[in-house]
Amino acid sequence: MHTQVAIIGAGPAGLLLSHLLHLQGIDSVVLEIQSRKHVEERIRAGVLEQGTVDLLVESGVGARLKREGLVHHGLELRFGGRGYRIDLSGLTGGRAITVYAQQEVIKDLIEARLAASGKIRFEVKDVGVHDGAASAPKVRYQKDGVSHELSCDFVAGCDGYRGVCRGSLPPGALNFHDQDYPFSWLGILAETPPVSPELIYCHHERGFALFTMRTNRLSRLYLQCAPDEDIANWPDERIWQELRVRLGNHGDIALREGPVLQKGITTVRSFVAEPMQHGKVFLAGDAAHIVPPTGAKGLNLAVADVRVLARALADFYAGRGTERLERYSETCLRRVWRVQRFSWWMTSLLHRFPDAGPLSQRMQHAELDYLAGSRAAMAALAENYVGLPFDD
Repeated sequence: MHTQVAIIGAGPAGLLLSHLLHLQGIDSVVLEIQSRKHVEERIRAGVLEQGTVDLLVESGVGARLKREGLVHHGLELRFGGRGYRIDLSGLTGGRAITVYAQQEVIKDLIEARLAASGKIRFEVKDVGVHDGAASAPKVRYQKDGVSHELSCDFVAGCDGYRGVCRGSLPPGALNFHDQDYPFSWLGILAETPPVSPELIYCHHERGFALFTMRTNRLSRLYLQCAPDEDIANWPDERIWQELRVRLGNHGDIALREGPVLQKGITTVRSFVAEPMQHGKVFLAGDAAHIVPPTGAKGLNLAVADVRVLARALADFYAGRGTERLERYSETCLRRVWRVQRFSWWMTSLLHRFPDAGPLSQRMQHAELDYLAGSRAAMAALAENYVGLPFDD
């Protein structure tokens, strides 16, 4: 079997790339080791930048997003017992963020691809990329006990940090930059109304907390915890108590307890592989980079990658040359490093570092105090948070 682009991974990067290529008349096959049910129910990010929303709408998969997404024109920083609103829209000329869960984006993209007779192979096994630097790379896999070989012009590795594509490249082809932070995030999805119509980021002496939402009835809540924390040590009662402490007592804002539908612990790390291409293999999304979740950038960075890749492939197949393909990594990495910087800054600003002495803590408080009182500093945060312009 032959296709123009073999896409490994049916996450947001792989599915959106397949959709964007389809709109340009370019054939692709998406291979995914998990079931459709699994990828549609996997709880992940939920904050979409303005550019991500615009791209989804413009490409025809944003109808439900526009109906159900929660548009936020601001967010709140809370520290020292007080809250400070960052007017995202007022500071960025009307741009905003939208809360719409990643699994809902996945559902919309799968529906669109299947409606267009797109080829998505779920529950494949033993996926391997071969001859990635050759003129006709191959992807071999098992499906229902039968071996298959897919020849293609290009391979898009959209299979996440633990996927096979990055590891298929020869030793020395990539350089890796990696940092683990000395804490993790404990996250819950709870059946309770949000404490606020906008996100609240809390800096507290006991650690960072984030109060966000998925719908008007579901809240997504996070607590900073130890990097080796055992989820068994966090019964629901302890989670709710700690959330109340870190949120604080602020008049009419009250945290209501509700059934916890899901809980888990997420490692906080920064990771970049460069370059993001080798031969005919192109990496996108978490296969190429991981950002700390504080800046809400993971999904959005994946979208930016595949936007660049889809345009580059469209140029190639339309006979407009290979310049964009050759510059894919350079173009993407410029944004990747800027987003890494912002995510690192947000993480450093809001978390309690276990080895920080009194001087470091006072400097952190001074930075927060400056941010809360400076329109220029708030504008810089807002500009990055709603999303930097796309590099064309």
